[in-house]
Amino acid sequence: MKIALIGYGKMGKAIEQIALDQGYQIHAIINDAEELPKAMGADVCIEFTQPSSAFDNLKFCIENHLPVVCGTTAWYDRFEEIKEISSQNDGALLTATNFSIGVNVFFKINRELAKIMNKFPEYKVSMEEVHHLQKLDHPSGTATTLANDIINASGEIDSIRAYLEGETISAENENELSILCKREPEVPGTHSIKYESKIDTLFIEHKAKNRTGFASGAIIAAKWLVGKKGVFTMNDVLGI
Repeated sequence: MKIALIGYGKMGKAIEQIALDQGYQIHAIINDAEELPKAMGADVCIEFTQPSSAFDNLKFCIENHLPVVCGTTAWYDRFEEIKEISSQNDGALLTATNFSIGVNVFFKINRELAKIMNKFPEYKVSMEEVHHLQKLDHPSGTATTLANDIINASGEIDSIRAYLEGETISAENENELSILCKREPEVPGTHSIKYESKIDTLFIEHKAKNRTGFASGAIIAAKWLVGKKGVFTMNDVLGI
């Protein structure tokens, strides 16, 4: 499998190392839009860049019939547009806010737990996410996915309120799901969800030890996507 890496930051480098260790070929390394034509001839592209460039990168890949796996987050306001482009071009696109197998199992647990807890309004749900200092956006894409799944299961919560640790915030709205976002040195990613009542607390958490899970999951997704057409997620890859 020949892989074109679009984006060569920490994730790109981690994916490169694991891909080479598994015997795959790095067909091209692309750092900006002008270099996108270097991806031509690849079996699959893996895109980890910035929200401002993700849409155009995906559009290029789809219009040039390059299967593409995207791990960039915070661009999903244009997701329906990219789905339409993929449909028009018979494209192959797989997106995920997190490629870690453990996190995707955590997503599943969160969805099921949210359905159960919606029956018990005496429990107040809240979230916390912790990432490295270089992560500029908040909440994380993973936290947003978790929060949206909770909202979809809830009859009361209809919005997200994310705030950085130490930030002054207004009084809490009962219809909001609060997400405390912390930025600390060398933290790959921790996400926790808490349901609290006057009598007890229920708590689930996923803590990444390094970036290996994210990178290896992206390669699993890329291998799965080759030869397929359509728009997919990690749920399709893992069958959950």
